[in-house]
Amino acid sequence: MDKKYEPLFMPWKIGNCEIKNRIVMCPMGGTSLFGWMEPTHFDKESANLFLEIAKNNVGLIIPGIAPLKNTIGGRWIYKAKSPWKKLKTFMDEIHKTGAKVFIQLTAGFGRSFAITEALSILLKNKAVGAVAKPFIDASYLTASPSELPSRWDDSIKVRALTKKEIKDMIHAFAETAYLCKMAGVDGVEVHAVHEGYLLDQFTLKYTNHRNDEYGGNFENRYRFPVEVVKAIKNRCGNDFPVSLRYSAVSKTKGFGVGAMPGEDYEEVGRDMEESRKAAKYLQDAGYDMLNTDNGTYDAWYWAHPPVYMPKNCNLSDCEEIKKVVDIPVVSAGKMDPLTSANAIKEGKIDAMGVARQFLTDHEWVTKLINGRENEIMPCINCHNACFTMAHYKGVANDQSFDDVAHMARCALNPTTMQHNKYKIEKAKKVKKVAIIGGGIGGMEAARVLALRGHQVDIYEKTDKLGGVFIYASAFDFKENDKKLIEWYKLQLSELKNVSIHLNTEIKDINALNADEIIVATGSKAKKLHIKGIENSLEAIDYLKGHEVGKNVAIIGGGLTGCEIAYDLYLKGHNPIIIEAKNDLIAAKGVCLANSSYLRDFFTLHNVEVHLESGVTEIKKDSIVIKEKSGEIKEVKVDNIITSIGYNEDPKFPSSRHVHIVGDAYQVGNLRTVIWRAWKVAMKI
Repeated sequence: MDKKYEPLFMPWKIGNCEIKNRIVMCPMGGTSLFGWMEPTHFDKESANLFLEIAKNNVGLIIPGIAPLKNTIGGRWIYKAKSPWKKLKTFMDEIHKTGAKVFIQLTAGFGRSFAITEALSILLKNKAVGAVAKPFIDASYLTASPSELPSRWDDSIKVRALTKKEIKDMIHAFAETAYLCKMAGVDGVEVHAVHEGYLLDQFTLKYTNHRNDEYGGNFENRYRFPVEVVKAIKNRCGNDFPVSLRYSAVSKTKGFGVGAMPGEDYEEVGRDMEESRKAAKYLQDAGYDMLNTDNGTYDAWYWAHPPVYMPKNCNLSDCEEIKKVVDIPVVSAGKMDPLTSANAIKEGKIDAMGVARQFLTDHEWVTKLINGRENEIMPCINCHNACFTMAHYKGVANDQSFDDVAHMARCALNPTTMQHNKYKIEKAKKVKKVAIIGGGIGGMEAARVLALRGHQVDIYEKTDKLGGVFIYASAFDFKENDKKLIEWYKLQLSELKNVSIHLNTEIKDINALNADEIIVATGSKAKKLHIKGIENSLEAIDYLKGHEVGKNVAIIGGGLTGCEIAYDLYLKGHNPIIIEAKNDLIAAKGVCLANSSYLRDFFTLHNVEVHLESGVTEIKKDSIVIKEKSGEIKEVKVDNIITSIGYNEDPKFPSSRHVHIVGDAYQVGNLRTVIWRAWKVAMKI
């Protein structure tokens, strides 16, 4: 191991519990050991993931939230019997690896519960909600400190919790923690004075309007989390460690509006002055660790940083909290190992919190220890499979039920939380497989096929591997996307049964000497049929480096169009976005943490956006826009970029022995590309 990383591998203690190193796997939605989208059971898929990660040298694992009460059916989980025996067996296996586990227990989400369109009906129609209540009690799931607007549907006002419900939750925290202790769990984490979840909503002035002992002054607002830890300690003993998931600063300007990094703004949530006081207050109440970052669901990109957020985005605020407490402080949020190691060495934090990198590469800690950093498959912060909760104007959580029920999967690594569905099995008969196209789809298919034992030839018409993803990763802020291409190149170079033929265009598949053929020839841009279209550039032209002037119009406010506009602004240009829909990035699968960052950025920097608008004509130095009102506006620009999507371009038709993958099969994202490549490669 490189000496610069040694501070990460020093032991430390949380209370009396010794952890072998300073790397903490942070909790993520979907990784609960207790299924929370159904009646309580022990989740074998999560357990399998944690065991694999534990065997690969993580210090502390904190699974995703365990609900105090079943989401479906409404039963308190401490009254269940079967999960606890299975948990004991699981803990015995975990402890053989030397890792420790803290179970995270949640009071709930309150107004932050990501209601889908279907679930919103139960909240809007009281009669329907009453009928559904024995199965799913939407009113309870979204109940908050006060009557508040839902984060996901502004037309819904969620109700306030009663004092009896609060007391019942506190009792449930204590009883559930005790069962965890009896099962051999090393500690629990209280979820959460963090991210605008229910307990956090009680602590924040803009979400707590109560006039009883749980609202008003500082002590009352923090009473709920204080009573929780005292109840747990009373039931489990002072030696049983209790961590708190904690947001140092809310980074919030109002309902649905976050603060950008470096922005001068008025905080409506917890500012640093209050946070210093609160951290000490919570420590004195009995918490043994603060698992820390920033944000709320209104400023969601701080707790779930997309690619646009800077590395180590929460570290400086976590360091401030460390100055005022004596208990350990973990810092999370795009933490990189070297910065983390230095901060630990200097006593600024105690441990490095990492979440989604564990979903992408379960072995990344082992690879770091063994000096194999270049073999770590990088997380690209896309949230395309782990957190697909999309929200845009007029639509609540636009997430498929499959994704609701199966969060914490990974776009880049389909084996994560699906290890029985996606797996490498040696081929019964070795075949020669030709792959036409060396983009991500082609490379992933080749990698899986080769690991199964097949002989693979990749034919790429250009002089390099990567396909269109080379240009998609061209933005300065997509460092890990570039690393992903290099990761693929390294993987393929180490597979002796893969041959790569660059500068080789296949025009006749019948000439290929292959048993099976995979077509991975990508897509082609959709065309606008408007006057003057020849005066525009396509998105790919800009991504390839075509120079543009100061004022640039982008036709299409989807993810690619908005990323181009973001890149243009960062480089000193004046972008103008024209979008036909009523919101930017109004599409399934793009996490609100990602989309809200870009929307908030454009609002803060007064980027010109025309929604529900179209383009009637493109001229050499201007664009003619038809507004929602019907008004026609001609805007002077130097360049126009079209970004309205793509169509599949398979080049060759599918047949019994010809298989299509990637955007040639279905235009999508890396999740659709990689998962499809696996499905095809597993069947050959």
